[in-house]
Amino acid sequence: MKRIFSGVQPTGNLHLGNYLGAIRNWVLLQNDFDCIFCIVDLHALTQEQDPLQLRAQTREVTAAYIAAGIDPERCIIFNQSTVAAHAELGWLLGCMTPLGWLNRMTQFKEKAGKQRDNAGLGLYAYPVLMAADILLYKATHVPVGEDQKQHLELARDIAGAFNRRYGVEYFPLPEPQIFGTATRVMSLRDGTKKMSKSDTSDYSRLNMTDDADTIRQKIRKAKTDPAPMPATAAECETRPEAANLLGIYAALADKNLDAAIVEFAGSPFSRFKESLSDISVAVLGRIGGEMRRLLADPAHIDQLLRRGMERAHAIAEPHKREVFDIMGLLRP
Repeated sequence: MKRIFSGVQPTGNLHLGNYLGAIRNWVLLQNDFDCIFCIVDLHALTQEQDPLQLRAQTREVTAAYIAAGIDPERCIIFNQSTVAAHAELGWLLGCMTPLGWLNRMTQFKEKAGKQRDNAGLGLYAYPVLMAADILLYKATHVPVGEDQKQHLELARDIAGAFNRRYGVEYFPLPEPQIFGTATRVMSLRDGTKKMSKSDTSDYSRLNMTDDADTIRQKIRKAKTDPAPMPATAAECETRPEAANLLGIYAALADKNLDAAIVEFAGSPFSRFKESLSDISVAVLGRIGGEMRRLLADPAHIDQLLRRGMERAHAIAEPHKREVFDIMGLLRP
């Protein structure tokens, strides 16, 4: 069966963009793929983390997966650090990854910025560990957004290089899993910037844990412009805030953008925001409530992660041993 691997960093503040852009679509994959959904806590260490918060946020991401509809019986859900083979394969693949390939990774340049000389090795080698995450399970498909496409290409390059060096067809070349319904969600405070968990203003995003009152307040305060709601898709192109809010409404209501435009064409923003609030509360409110129920019992979440770790280890460990044998590493 075709296999999916994907993951989210446990860095807090999972928001509507994470849900519409990724997690909602992962739920649909359960029907057609063998799915492995990881909480990539090793990747989170590329930035300084508070240990207590990191543990809490790992449980929060787990709760978000399940509350959104990912079934922990059908899928494998675990946190990356509990399967040591991720780090081990990361080192093995790193030993054969040319620096020139890593120097082309634009995300490192963006995140390191002018402090490149002070950036940690983990941030630089992040794409190699991501390749190890995928290849360790011989994943055939990876759901990716625009910001991760380059990293998936690197994973394919590393897999091909390994196969050629050792004269084997061991690693499949993972394909991107593209969704026609994936929604790029922008900030509620600036329609030209992506909704982000790192934005200092909590009013820039709808968090998956927000309650109904908070959701309604944030939508009321969302930035708009003085004109009525757009009447055409062409008009949306010059009005980023209106386009963003309409896109959110369409995604949550399972409508296409054109239908949403027709529904509210010429209406005042106040009327539209009421409808957007209602649908946001209906979707996120349910997910947030279930997350809070799950998080009230951390021992249950830990048990689910432990079971996921055992299932992931059962796949990863034999693959790791096969890689050791192919590379000539002695296992007495």
